[in-house]
Amino acid sequence: MTPRRGDGPDGPTFTERARRQQLIDATIDLISTRGYPATSLSAIAERAGLSKAAVLYHFSSKDKLTRAALEQVMEQFSAYVTERLARAAGPRDAIVAYVRAMIGYQQANRRQVRVITEMLLDDEGGTRLKMPGSHDTHGRWQALADLLTEGQEAGVLREFHPQTVALAIGGAIDGVIAHWLAHPELDLDAAAAELEEFTLNAIERRS
Repeated sequence: MTPRRGDGPDGPTFTERARRQQLIDATIDLISTRGYPATSLSAIAERAGLSKAAVLYHFSSKDKLTRAALEQVMEQFSAYVTERLARAAGPRDAIVAYVRAMIGYQQANRRQVRVITEMLLDDEGGTRLKMPGSHDTHGRWQALADLLTEGQEAGVLREFHPQTVALAIGGAIDGVIAHWLAHPELDLDAAAAELEEFTLNAIERRS
């Protein structure tokens, strides 16, 4: 009896997919606690209870494994935000939902946030964030710019440059999260409320 495959005859077996997920989970645990540089393939193998050869069977390098971990985190993050945006009643509510979701996911998934910051900030000495626009991972602030544009077209928001305002709001969110990671005693719920007010003051029509 052959192992069942999840993605057609040439796809990985369910056992292989489970093993890959086990390795990704171990990678997330290690990056979030030790940092990216100290997360070696040997350490991942030990955490997962496998041999280094078994790790290399599924992922041929540390780079491929850690990027798979980052990709999974970002996909989960995106799905969380998208789900909450879908519930919004209109453009204004969607923008508020976006801000709340960006904070909410990170509040509930501290380990995953560490993976994002470690992967983006380390990246061969931190070169990725030195490149203009490279911090816009997975087009997250462009997505906000699109929401802002929709609000303007619906006539509920004032005139402004959507991308610039999206970057300003995104930078405010990043700043609060960075402070919270270093100072976990920060009341993140109160900070989220302030960010919501900050955002609305920046985008709503003025009488």
